[in-house]
Amino acid sequence: MNAEALRKLLEAVSRGETSVEAGVRSLAALPLLDLGHTQLDTHRELRCGFPEVVYGAGKRPSEIVDIAREIVARHGRLLVTRIPEEAVAPLLEAVPGAELNPLARTVSYSSEPVAAEGLVAVVSAGTSDGPVAAEAAVTARILGARVDEIRDVGVAGIHRLLAHSDRLTPARCLVVVAGMEGALPSVVGGMVDRPVIAVPTSVGYGASFGGLAALLAMMNSCASGVTVVNIDNGFGAGYAAALINRTATPSPSDSSR
Repeated sequence: MNAEALRKLLEAVSRGETSVEAGVRSLAALPLLDLGHTQLDTHRELRCGFPEVVYGAGKRPSEIVDIAREIVARHGRLLVTRIPEEAVAPLLEAVPGAELNPLARTVSYSSEPVAAEGLVAVVSAGTSDGPVAAEAAVTARILGARVDEIRDVGVAGIHRLLAHSDRLTPARCLVVVAGMEGALPSVVGGMVDRPVIAVPTSVGYGASFGGLAALLAMMNSCASGVTVVNIDNGFGAGYAAALINRTATPSPSDSSR
């Protein structure tokens, strides 16, 4: 249930078209849908502004399809992350118009065009960080943010980042994705006056310890305004960035107002 559906129900009660008892029964039945394998939170959009997001890893294709159908029917929007390869075709068939992003491993759908606002910059250090950065970008977009993706600007060639400095400053929030030694968020954090969400990736040789080295480096960043999400968590970073973007006050240099 979204805010518009709730408004219509309350207006119907106010006009006497629906009894108070019927309205109470409707609300009592709405927050939870038992699918047998899943307890679907049908009030997530009402509370948080976006329906429940489906984490695809570990779920059977039939389970993902069941969940997706119910979410689309109630909310008209859908985001599935980390979708297993074997679930892609059944899901795209079940939800006509859904879009697969093979790099991000996401499937998204919206019954109406998403009105993009503000600006989130998704900055990635290397091509190998692309899947995590793409997940962040897809997530931020479906939550209503305009997204600028700045790719392959790691600190090993700092001039690549400096060449795009004019694309950093208009952003209301920046997601910075890096593996190896994880230095890029500190550099970006020293260049902008907006929140930086650092995403460590599991990219790197043995001493990177599957992204732990980058995670610890980012948590110890000397740049103010840098916060860190978990290893490879592009979804979490994109979601947080979209919320910040939605509530941020535009700066004088923000051309995305």
